[in-house]
Amino acid sequence: MMPSPVKKQLAAVLQDGFVLKRAVFQPCLELYPISEWNILMQKVNKLNRFVKKNNDFIRRFTAGVKVIELDASGRLLIPKDLHSFAGISKEVVLSSAVNIIEVWDKKRYEKAIDEAAVDFAELAEDVMGGDNIMDDELS
Repeated sequence: MMPSPVKKQLAAVLQDGFVLKRAVFQPCLELYPISEWNILMQKVNKLNRFVKKNNDFIRRFTAGVKVIELDASGRLLIPKDLHSFAGISKEVVLSSAVNIIEVWDKKRYEKAIDEAAVDFAELAEDVMGGDNIMDDELS
């Protein structure tokens, strides 16, 4: 069941639907509003499919991708194959990841956060403290 505060925040994109896929780096799922998915696919479509590495990436990146919508009761139905990939047992965590939502099994999410907490200060400095962000890109 999608929490009502999340539904309110996503009101503008709910009618267009979402894409749900396996995450690349974590044992979770990624929920993309269709508009965000289309932006990402424009980038992916620029890859030369005659380069084997690109073709392999595209195949694996889009494996198991499902277009989904909330049902009449406001539920997000997760297909069985994606459910298994994320190891979702009973409780689910929806975590904002800027322009997408990560869908986690609660125990796996807590474990990932606990493991990352030790290195977070260093990671934050490396990512946000250096010259990784160009001022003209911020608005």
